[in-house]
Amino acid sequence: MSARPEAPATRALAWLYSSASERAPLAVLCALEREIGASLRARLDHQVAHARLAWWREECERSGAAPSAHPLMRELAEQFAPEPQAALRGLTGLVDCAVWDLAAATFETRRELRAYCERWSAAMIAPLARHAAPKLAPAAALALGAALKEMELLLALAPDAQAGRLRLPLDELSAVAVPAEAVAHAPWPPQLTSLLCERHRELRGTLATTVNTLPAAAQAPLRGVIVWAALLCLQSQRAERRLPHVSAGSEQQRPLDGWHAWRAARRAAAGHGLARTWCTAPAR
Repeated sequence: MSARPEAPATRALAWLYSSASERAPLAVLCALEREIGASLRARLDHQVAHARLAWWREECERSGAAPSAHPLMRELAEQFAPEPQAALRGLTGLVDCAVWDLAAATFETRRELRAYCERWSAAMIAPLARHAAPKLAPAAALALGAALKEMELLLALAPDAQAGRLRLPLDELSAVAVPAEAVAHAPWPPQLTSLLCERHRELRGTLATTVNTLPAAAQAPLRGVIVWAALLCLQSQRAERRLPHVSAGSEQQRPLDGWHAWRAARRAAAGHGLARTWCTAPAR
């Protein structure tokens, strides 16, 4: 399966500029994430959703150790041969995240939020890194994926909160005296705006540091993931510029993003990491 992943466009551009060895696995992982995430559809009966997720957990736990029922799982096993079980041992992280979201559970602390993002990263980014850049330290891949996921959560903060999924730790909201229900409705109060500005900048810095400390030999085969990081940084700058208002989807994705993706891929192919201008504070 090498078809372009469906929306969001960020992932489609990451796929487009991926190396040959990374493209097909990325497409299958995105398709699997979408299939598992379908259990969160608003009109789906809650018991049916739990049953679907339990079935997916069993499928992910096999991860090539035994014949799988779903075509995506069989294709994953082929993509990550000859050791699919070792490469995909974190795949249940997609189910863990879906179960958390189905329960509309909140993060009490940043440690819980980080654990959620790391589970996603272990399922999505760690296998890609193992496949495309096997000499890369697993901790580096896990950290990169966790930062990617948290940035995606931050960019979808208001709609997720409206769906009952709070993506900020409760202790951080409490520290600035912002009630949890305020997150769902913009314009946001000054205390929350300040907190979000700070978090956007911290995450862009984390992504830049994580990518730019990757060995040059790992950047080229992982250029699709690096394109993903670069585009999220640009969207983060736009979102920060719009605060205290929420960025519309059309503001997050822009026609020139294809050009920025090309630039990011060229830099990664040369081992140059993320451009500094993509990660700094935006001009007001």
